[in-house]
Amino acid sequence: MALVPFAKRTRRIVGDNSLFGDISILERLEDFRKRIVRALLAVAGGALVGFALIDRLVGFLLQPTRRALPAGTRLIYTEPGEAFGLYVQVALISGVVFAMPFIMYQLWRLIAPLVPPSARRFAVPFVGFTTLGFVAGAAFTHYIAFPYMMAFFASFNTPDLLFMPRLDDVFDLYTKMVLGMAIVFQMPTVVFFLAKLGLITAGFLWRSFQYAFLLIFIAAAVITPTGDMVTQTIFAAPMVALYLLSIGIAWVFGRVTPVQPMNRDE
Repeated sequence: MALVPFAKRTRRIVGDNSLFGDISILERLEDFRKRIVRALLAVAGGALVGFALIDRLVGFLLQPTRRALPAGTRLIYTEPGEAFGLYVQVALISGVVFAMPFIMYQLWRLIAPLVPPSARRFAVPFVGFTTLGFVAGAAFTHYIAFPYMMAFFASFNTPDLLFMPRLDDVFDLYTKMVLGMAIVFQMPTVVFFLAKLGLITAGFLWRSFQYAFLLIFIAAAVITPTGDMVTQTIFAAPMVALYLLSIGIAWVFGRVTPVQPMNRDE
């Protein structure tokens, strides 16, 4: 009888494949710890690069806001450590961005034992597509969604109302939108792998479009940083477009169900 029950070899058979392989739960937790440590070290290395480029990065991230501000208006900060905190956040976020391919590879190695053997050859597409989705979501936010939203808010500037946004508030809204869009832009990647595994089809996605449309606007209302309809629509519009793109991806890359031969005796 084992002294540590959790150290027993755990194997759950699904067809001819094991869920965890011939390893214990403790070994799985140890592997999880190693992946996390490696990912954090990669983020730390990327953050050092971010600190070396901090002035350029801060200028780049604040550029959409500066363009939307009325003439003679500037961003302000009202707390002593607010600007310094912004620089630290930018360095850390840049570290995550620079290390994103390595982070996604560690995530793939972590979930690989749970993936059917036939799908384990998709390590490179997984890393590439998830990284591309993250970058595409961040780019959409930076060049389209966030500037349009800031221009909308700045349009209420009048001789009686002066638009002077706080630095921390603006950057907090920016990071939430980037994170939200980065997650949304993973939809084609998720659909690609589910279609390759035969779990969903283009026909199913098309038949479910009306329900997906409703759920998309509900999700946009939940994840929208602000409560206005303009921001909600900015979030929902690319989600609808990505859903339609996902239908095409499922149609092109989905597993074809073999046609069963007819029984002559019927």
